[in-house]
Amino acid sequence: MADQEQAEIRLIVARLRQEHEDFDAAINAMILTGCDALRIQRMKKKKLVIKDKLSKLEDQIIPDIIA
Repeated sequence: MADQEQAEIRLIVARLRQEHEDFDAAINAMILTGCDALRIQRMKKKKLVIKDKLSKLEDQIIPDIIA
């Protein structure tokens, strides 16, 4: 993988990590305010989708090392 491609992926990973943290903070605020459970569940699902994207991108950056 070219250095520029890897740098772009790292930038996307950083953005997704921030978005994941933002969702986490929003979910916690929703729980504290007693928001509707369905809305909280939807937010958690979106957060999980972001986490899955993060995992896939991080796997592209970190090479597979067979020990």
